[in-house]
Amino acid sequence: MSAYLEITLKIAEADRQSAAAVYSKYKQPFLDSISGASSKELLLRTDDVQVLHGFDSVESAQSYLSSGLFTNDVVGALKPYLKGDPEIRIYGVV
Repeated sequence: MSAYLEITLKIAEADRQSAAAVYSKYKQPFLDSISGASSKELLLRTDDVQVLHGFDSVESAQSYLSSGLFTNDVVGALKPYLKGDPEIRIYGVV
């Protein structure tokens, strides 16, 4: 079973370009170094920004959330732009 990790971020429109740069910087390291990672897409909406990550399993998605790449690098780089706590959801695909 594959899985998706959806992270919804409240980011002011003025900061979206900077947040998109964080996405771009860490997309390839995510795909190259995270076990089970298969895709990563940035979705821009009027009210928020979503990052949709593809994985080979729910377990791989959960593991990414505790990885150094996520907790130290990505979260640390995005912190100045966040206007509240991110909303995190994991979906299993059958």
